[in-house]
Amino acid sequence: MNMKTILLTLALIFSMTIHAAQPDTVKVRYIHRLTEDDARIFENNLQKTVIYVNDQVTTHLIMPENIKLVDISTDKLVGNQCADNIVRLKPKSTLMDNELAGTVTVIGERHIAQFTVYYTKAPKRAHSVYTVGQEDIRDYTNPEVSMTQGDMSRLCWSIFMSRRKCFRVHGKQYGIRAQVNNIYTVGDYFFIDFSLQNKSNIKYDIAEIRLKLMDKKELKATNSQTIELTPVYMVNHADHFTKSYRNVIVLKKLTFPEEKKLRLEITEDQISGRVSYLDINYRDILNADSFAPELLINLQ
Repeated sequence: MNMKTILLTLALIFSMTIHAAQPDTVKVRYIHRLTEDDARIFENNLQKTVIYVNDQVTTHLIMPENIKLVDISTDKLVGNQCADNIVRLKPKSTLMDNELAGTVTVIGERHIAQFTVYYTKAPKRAHSVYTVGQEDIRDYTNPEVSMTQGDMSRLCWSIFMSRRKCFRVHGKQYGIRAQVNNIYTVGDYFFIDFSLQNKSNIKYDIAEIRLKLMDKKELKATNSQTIELTPVYMVNHADHFTKSYRNVIVLKKLTFPEEKKLRLEITEDQISGRVSYLDINYRDILNADSFAPELLINLQ
């Protein structure tokens, strides 16, 4: 037996020994090299916010915008959406300390947030309330939503605290003076800022605020057409006032002919209650101001 034969025999025996010592496994062959984008995505996945839960504590996740969808990856967790922007979570049973309970994905109007959820045996360590911050969310394109309600609220409050610039639209009924303070256009929406002054000694109980598109002239009932419009957002939900009231409502942008008018109607909460209204002409809509970013300074 020559040296070459001896070496081949030893190599064969060594290979068989290693194969016998290892259990059967599925071989994985990597056919694609990690790119910079892959590394970034992997790194982002590692940076999911960690939430701790306990079976004696209810955990509330508060999103900065309305929630469209919640996904819980395992049956170890149960939960529900208890408000427009709040998700409630709880473990289904007692788990091991630091055991992975699952992943929770929360999708809002324009943002998505994902959390890794661990069980903790210490109730004090569990999150009872977690407010989702900018560092927890990522943007995504939602063609159905051009502006979130969070953004609407921020703009409304800024307009609410700004000075009056519109002096053309006002009216007085039953001792109530109504006036439009400002009309702004932002993206696909109109922001209408209005206020009421109660000159009487009787408080005004608000039943509803309605927007109607109606004819300027009184026509026969068969020819007249009134279209009810639904506000997208309203900043002030007070149901009564004694002397003064101010509100900003958001309306989907629209156009209408010159013979029509936009009526803002505030109805009192009584059978024979008072009704205050403001008629806004199309030229007032056309003269709406573009929102000035410096108005946001008011929020500070």
